[in-house]
Amino acid sequence: MLNSVAAGRRLALRATAFQLGAVLLVAMAFLLWGKSQALAVAVGGLAMVAGGWFAARLAFGAGVTGAGTAMMRLLAGMLIKWVTVVVVLLLGIGVWKLPPLALIAGTLTGMAAQALAMARLR
Repeated sequence: MLNSVAAGRRLALRATAFQLGAVLLVAMAFLLWGKSQALAVAVGGLAMVAGGWFAARLAFGAGVTGAGTAMMRLLAGMLIKWVTVVVVLLLGIGVWKLPPLALIAGTLTGMAAQALAMARLR
């Protein structure tokens, strides 16, 4: 076995921390355009962070399991992640009236930071 469940859990936690830092940095940069822009970036990015955290908890929370169970947990985690992101984006645009482009910028920041962290932290 090349990789343990504990190593996957640690990688997901480090990627989440990296993602959170990147989102907060971009949100602070968006303060130049106003508080609502910065808040929208933070909300969009934190949706990705929360979704990734939920997915990691579901995927790696049960320890060692069979291949079929592990695959179903990974797929369920991915589904929960994207449902979380979509619900937060819809709430941000429809209910909280946040700027949509800033929300998307935050979401993309979170997504890019996660991809970079996973590639870099291996």
